[in-house]
Amino acid sequence: QVQLVESGGGLVQAGGSLRLSCAASGSIFVINAMGWYRQAPGKQRELVATITSGRSTNYADSVKGRFTISRDNAKNTVYLQMNKLKPEDTAVYYCNADITGYGLGTREYWGKGTLVTVSS
Repeated sequence: QVQLVESGGGLVQAGGSLRLSCAASGSIFVINAMGWYRQAPGKQRELVATITSGRSTNYADSVKGRFTISRDNAKNTVYLQMNKLKPEDTAVYYCNADITGYGLGTREYWGKGTLVTVSS
């Protein structure tokens, strides 16, 4: 069994910062790509940022220059540093990871999400 658990969400004023964390645990052999997605009320889930095992990164245009994704392979954790937050960044943020587990094969896992609310 593999689990992803996010933390770090909350309420922040526009222009502020938050740091999200997502820790993977369980029968993990190797973690491949990891990423963050978000879903605002009434909207579809969208990609925010991804990072490969080699630390190549990709960002949505809407967050480039404001958000930074990183990972700590020793801790099986991915982070999302969010700066200069805007009200339109308000959403539930979900962690995603492509993981090969012992006896589980390779599949995609999702966390349950953490709410980020940016007030104007």
